[in-house]
Amino acid sequence: MPAPPLLSTPLYLASQSPRRAQLLQQIGVAFRLLPPDADEDAEALEAERPGELPAHYVQRVTRAKLQAAVARLRRHGAAPAPILCADTTVALGRRILGKPADAADARAMLRALSGRTHRVLTAVAVHDGRRTLAALSSSHVRMAPMPDAAIDAYVAGGEPFGKAGAYAIQGAIAAWIAHIDGSHSGIVGLPLYETAVLLRRAGVAVA
Repeated sequence: MPAPPLLSTPLYLASQSPRRAQLLQQIGVAFRLLPPDADEDAEALEAERPGELPAHYVQRVTRAKLQAAVARLRRHGAAPAPILCADTTVALGRRILGKPADAADARAMLRALSGRTHRVLTAVAVHDGRRTLAALSSSHVRMAPMPDAAIDAYVAGGEPFGKAGAYAIQGAIAAWIAHIDGSHSGIVGLPLYETAVLLRRAGVAVA
């Protein structure tokens, strides 16, 4: 089957993450933001289900975000174009480490990750107007043992908040990341190789 023609209209990025926007810019993708409407409860989509495995969780949440974004675009009556959604979670074994609720929660997460290897899972989904294309990036990250004083200082700096697993690998925590096996961009929040493959299949121009 021949590849679909490249679209002149931009991609919609249905995400409030500045990191994902920066990563798309890195690979030369034009896009418009399609954030949740004021009356949408975006956080509710990220609620865990009992016994849910991390990979199932992150893919389900991404699909739910994409469905909400498709409905949003229709409500707005905006020009059609592919829509991109993504979600990231940190997994310690079967345990899902989402965004910390407060400073105590952030410290507890970082203590659990300290000196251990965990997984960072990022699911990506693109709706091209006809179908949904999806991919999952899985990376292993080993964090060196972090003293309590270092954890306290990192949390006090505010970086853990709004981040799965209570850390941002592109920030100060990088001084404690001993090893990565996988996609650095996926750990940041958008695996660029997998994303580029999906976007090309959807007819979006990628550098």
